[in-house]
Amino acid sequence: MRVMGLDVGSKTVGVAISDALGWTAQGIETIKIDEDKKMYGLDRLEALCKEYEVDRFVVGLPKNMNNTIGPRGEASQAFAKMLENHFSLPVVLWDERLTTMAAERVLIDADVSRKKRKKVIDKMAAMMILQGYLDSQK
Repeated sequence: MRVMGLDVGSKTVGVAISDALGWTAQGIETIKIDEDKKMYGLDRLEALCKEYEVDRFVVGLPKNMNNTIGPRGEASQAFAKMLENHFSLPVVLWDERLTTMAAERVLIDADVSRKKRKKVIDKMAAMMILQGYLDSQK
């Protein structure tokens, strides 16, 4: 069984998946969503869950630097609750402070163009969230 990591934004959800042993995370895709229209990509997530035999989710929780939860954090909590209800699988909220910035720094250091960074930043942030969780389980 595998773990799926998610970086939830207002327009996209970055998706990462663990290997079968739960040692490494790999970014797999970015799903377009629309919070305003209540379109959360659940059909695509369901297909990925079946394909990879997912048994739990790790959802990035964007906390403020003072450890409080702001509007994006509340949106992530609501998304996590929706996942739990829809899939009946455990959902772990994982502190994701600075993961998007760290992912962007890695891509800049690798000399990836701004246009290409925009396409992969969310799945890379999801990978970093998931890898942090996997490392904590060892």
